[in-house]
Amino acid sequence: MRKILLLLLCTAALGLSSCKKEVIVDPGLPNETIEKIIRPAAWIPNSNRTTLTATIPFSELDEETFLNDGLIVSLYTDNAIPEYSAMPFVFGGETYSYTVKRGFIIIDIQTTGDPSILPNPPIRDMGLRVTFVTSTLR
Repeated sequence: MRKILLLLLCTAALGLSSCKKEVIVDPGLPNETIEKIIRPAAWIPNSNRTTLTATIPFSELDEETFLNDGLIVSLYTDNAIPEYSAMPFVFGGETYSYTVKRGFIIIDIQTTGDPSILPNPPIRDMGLRVTFVTSTLR
């Protein structure tokens, strides 16, 4: 009985002492969040009017940021409601998506399903929130 108890104690001691949790935080890589307003006049329809596009300039999207960092792009679809949605998402039967290019972000609104249904241009300002997740490419 003592041998079994001693064996269990040794196993528990080995198991508990071999696990070590390390949290490494690099203060040299801060994330950054930028908010902008998209005015209703910024939305431009494509030639067949099935897509509305707003091109938002972002000087923060320089070459290094574009190549290394990640982005979380969100919209306040209704500024009267204190919530935002990370893109892509569907709201009111319309799909919101984005494309990132050096120097700007392009946001598209398209209808879902029937191509004969055209997207409605926003009639009020929309809030845009972009979070830059700083990283390094390995």
